[in-house]
Amino acid sequence: MRGRTRTALILMAALYLTACGVSNVVIEGSFPTPNINKLPLTVAVYYDAALREFAYIEYSETGTEEYNIASGQSHIELFGAVLPAMFDGVIVVASIEEAQALGVDAIFAPNIEEFQLALPAKTKLDVFEIWIKYNMRLMTAEGDYIADWVLTSYGKTPTESLRSAEAAINAAAVVALRDLASSFSLSFTEVPEVKDWLNTL
Repeated sequence: MRGRTRTALILMAALYLTACGVSNVVIEGSFPTPNINKLPLTVAVYYDAALREFAYIEYSETGTEEYNIASGQSHIELFGAVLPAMFDGVIVVASIEEAQALGVDAIFAPNIEEFQLALPAKTKLDVFEIWIKYNMRLMTAEGDYIADWVLTSYGKTPTESLRSAEAAINAAAVVALRDLASSFSLSFTEVPEVKDWLNTL
């Protein structure tokens, strides 16, 4: 009987740990194309592995993994909707070296510097909030620096409008990504270094 009791306890513990495991959230959403004037440029876009595979882990107050949020693919889809509206030509490349060989006008390489998630259980507010800090890099066809600037996006979603925490996190992230799409497309030509570079073309 002792053996059976021990086995039962082990199985119960395993089930408990599984139930308390990390929740995986893959960000999915739609991103509208901005209605802006295109620049007569061909730009190569390089997404490094850090962006393509980007995931953020939120830990509980006890230090265990609570949410694993994968958003790399959603960022690629976002830029895939925004960049063709901004430039006459957009070519996605696998490396900076490939971009240099194409003779494009510029190389764009976005990066995610910081991702923050605020949960209602921790903030005591009835919303899920997400902040994302980006580093945008624009280079010449030779790989030389043109501009390197920071953009921050924000999204929030009321809890009562969604059925689960995972759905709320996804919705808040999509709002943050759309916020990025708007601010990036509208402010691109106003970045001082970009503006100076455009004036030389």
